[in-house]
Amino acid sequence: MGSTLLRNATVLTVDDANTVYAGGWVAFVDGRISGVGSADLCPSPDDFDVVQDLSGHLVMPGLVNAHTHSAMVLFRGRSEGQSLLTMEGWYNSIREPELSLVSSDIGPAVALSCAEMALSGTTTFCDQYFFAEEIAAAVKDAGLRAVIAYGIVQLGDKERGEEELAKATDFLRQQRSSDGRVIPWFGPHAPYVDNTEDLLLAEVAVANEFGVGLHLHMACGPEDNEETERRYGTTAAVALEKLGFFNGRIHAAHCLDLSPEDIAVFARAPHASISHNATAGLRSGREGICPVVDLKAAGVTVALGTDNVAANNGYDMINEMRVAGLVASHRERTAQPISSAQLVRMATIEGAKALGLDHEIGSLEVGKAADIIAIDISGAGYSETPDIETLLVYSGSGRDVRHVFVAGEQLVQDRQLLRRPLSEIRAEYSNTYRDFWDRVAAARKVA
Repeated sequence: MGSTLLRNATVLTVDDANTVYAGGWVAFVDGRISGVGSADLCPSPDDFDVVQDLSGHLVMPGLVNAHTHSAMVLFRGRSEGQSLLTMEGWYNSIREPELSLVSSDIGPAVALSCAEMALSGTTTFCDQYFFAEEIAAAVKDAGLRAVIAYGIVQLGDKERGEEELAKATDFLRQQRSSDGRVIPWFGPHAPYVDNTEDLLLAEVAVANEFGVGLHLHMACGPEDNEETERRYGTTAAVALEKLGFFNGRIHAAHCLDLSPEDIAVFARAPHASISHNATAGLRSGREGICPVVDLKAAGVTVALGTDNVAANNGYDMINEMRVAGLVASHRERTAQPISSAQLVRMATIEGAKALGLDHEIGSLEVGKAADIIAIDISGAGYSETPDIETLLVYSGSGRDVRHVFVAGEQLVQDRQLLRRPLSEIRAEYSNTYRDFWDRVAAARKVA
């Protein structure tokens, strides 16, 4: 793969000290970071195969989108007036048309999502959906890094649950990426709402056997706790802890309605984390807002995610940082209870930690994978500020990302995809989109 030197940039390392180098540099060899530092310690360009002068750019770790459903780009704009964090809204807007999905729809949809993520600075994402094998194939083609949780929706059908568990187990066995960019997980859609207790316990057992995590939706609203309040007089999180569900790696999305007892459950768990999806939560109309300040005070890892683009309509993680900061101020009734530096960490190293990848990605440190992005901060709106994180979070945009590397491979150069042209990806997707929604319309006529 050779050696590369990125120099003359503002380098935001997101290391433990949040070190920033003005006029700094990052070097990587064969996909691994070999050095990072200040201008006075920059190595000779003659020692590298490729040298890029990034004056006027911010160089930082690739962003981690901790919760999405990449194939659901097919549903963009299809949930107007519906709350996707209610059973009714989710079923009407998403689940009913999903019944018309076929495997050939998935590749073109995920390819477009990967393109949008890469072009806005996301290098790693956590996905939960059906057709997991097709998603994995599309991610490998795109060159991104992804944790792919095989989505399991039971909805009271015991036989369906058993079949999906078997398929998910096969997915764990078969999907092993040679370069480690694709990591298979389990994805029980939501505890008690559409996965029974028996199925949840079986999922935990298999996940523990394979040493993988479980990615699920939790505390999205009152429906999540209705069954456990009726049966046990507790919330779903407390009930699941008693069942041993939190003994493994648990990554929970949304978590809008967490009680103090629920927060304590997450804090006690050895490997529990939360994806705060601020934009999707606000758009849903739900009253609850994820209690990020309380969670962080309790020591819980909180990452950021966009959710699907029916709920959010975009993959811009820089925008997600900004909305997360704004909604925290609103919830806590105080100015910036989460600093810009913390928001950047939530979108990078904390996301990596949530996925068990903080040893590999999430910061620019020697030995880690060269998952790196460069953002043009020379234009209007990017004037001098006391700290670069505030400039990025409250003035930045994913549309200013110019260059993207994953494991040292350049996937985006001057806002152009290098593996496959966006025009080709978009054309294939547009045909798939029309075919899919024609099928949905035909199914509705029959019904």
